[in-house]
Amino acid sequence: MEFILAILIGILFTAAVYLILSRSLLKVILGTGLLSHGAHLLILTMGGLGGSAPPVLIDGVTDFADPLPQALILTAIVISFGVTAVMLVMAYRMYAVHQTDNMNELRGNDEHD
Repeated sequence: MEFILAILIGILFTAAVYLILSRSLLKVILGTGLLSHGAHLLILTMGGLGGSAPPVLIDGVTDFADPLPQALILTAIVISFGVTAVMLVMAYRMYAVHQTDNMNELRGNDEHD
């Protein structure tokens, strides 16, 4: 199972880097979201997928899931959601002002330097 997740993490990171390096600001935001999901899967895989019982201390249960990766992923999901929302608002505002999301057109020209 870890091997399949490692392949999926690689695919997510590859697609994220491809989208982040594009000229469209919306693709950059989508790439950032994919990168955060890849990081979530990476943390989950590093924590181990073993454990059949929930992390509640009961007599006789020795094989339980590690709650630390799940807590870290929950925090990371909330942070990535907030960052994505802020980036979408900023991209919408930038598109409303400049009528483009092309990064090269937003760079300006030599007259303003």
